[in-house]
Amino acid sequence: MKPSREDQAAPAGGPWEECFEAAVQLALRAGQIIRKALSEEKRVSTKTSAADLVTETDHLVEDLIISELQKRFPSHRFIAEEAAAAGAKCVLTPSPTWIVDPIDGTCNFVHRFPTVAVSIGFAVNQELEFGVIYHCTEERLYTGQRGRGAFCNGQRLQVSGETDLSKALVLTEIGPKRDPATLKLFLSNMERLLHAKAHGVRVIGSSTLALCHLASGAADAYYQFGLHCWDLAAATVIIREAGGIVMDTSEWLLLAPEKWRCS
Repeated sequence: MKPSREDQAAPAGGPWEECFEAAVQLALRAGQIIRKALSEEKRVSTKTSAADLVTETDHLVEDLIISELQKRFPSHRFIAEEAAAAGAKCVLTPSPTWIVDPIDGTCNFVHRFPTVAVSIGFAVNQELEFGVIYHCTEERLYTGQRGRGAFCNGQRLQVSGETDLSKALVLTEIGPKRDPATLKLFLSNMERLLHAKAHGVRVIGSSTLALCHLASGAADAYYQFGLHCWDLAAATVIIREAGGIVMDTSEWLLLAPEKWRCS
């Protein structure tokens, strides 16, 4: 079902409603670009490792989102994945701040594996206000606004509430780091989950969509090392508004790329 502006289903109004509507419109526009480019040849570069990929479409979508938002909200600040990779500082101030991942699941995108999303989060006074995630190939629009619920194409989301690991489907991601210590940690965590008789463990290649599955109740828990704020910002609002919890293993720091668990 193709999403529309009416698919957010939250009550109208709110101090940041114009920003929310802009995020929805831009996520849908970005999704059209990504869908078209998915089947085309791509120029692929690497960033921190051979598994940390970026394409011209990542840059195109990020530039589109930021340039359009800057026209409408010139005083706002931005944190975006590819800008950060190019050396821009990630500083979350009290100012209204957009946190953008133009393509979450770039490795999937490069291989034409259709689990890819665009993610737009928005924070004010260092508090997340809303998140918009668009699953481009399935045309699923996930939204969450603080205090107003989480939705997918107009249907309210609710986490599963499962607390028994033996009945839980757990999601995780490998991430781009492939050094021996990181791989050992990833595999040992996977082994412990399987020994603990989790129903299943899944890796889908997109942290934002994994978190949306969590918010919808299709999975019961998620963990990962090394996530960044653009991976988490939009999804955090959606999960919280769906009744879930998002945390790292030490403090509740949005910009700390450390260990995050969601349930």
